Amino acid sequence: MLMCRDVTELTTDYLEGALPLPRHLGVRLHLAICSFCRRHLNQVRETVRLLHRLPALPIPPALEDRLVAQAANVTRDTPPPLE
Repeated sequence: MLMCRDVTELTTDYLEGALPLPRHLGVRLHLAICSFCRRHLNQVRETVRLLHRLPALPIPPALEDRLVAQAANVTRDTPPPLE
């Protein structure tokens, strides 16, 4: 049986339909008995709905350049994965 912490961590994948069937069913079972996690799920759904309603704004070119440079530095500074 999944615990509230598990369901909280899996909420996004659950909403996106990205969970394997056994895990999906485990979340559904937990939601059937836990009002706190149902409330959390509904809050996340509402947040996503509201975010989709925001207008798309262009990124200022100077900010885009800074973000790309920072992303390149993070990639460069990240050690290779262990095999």
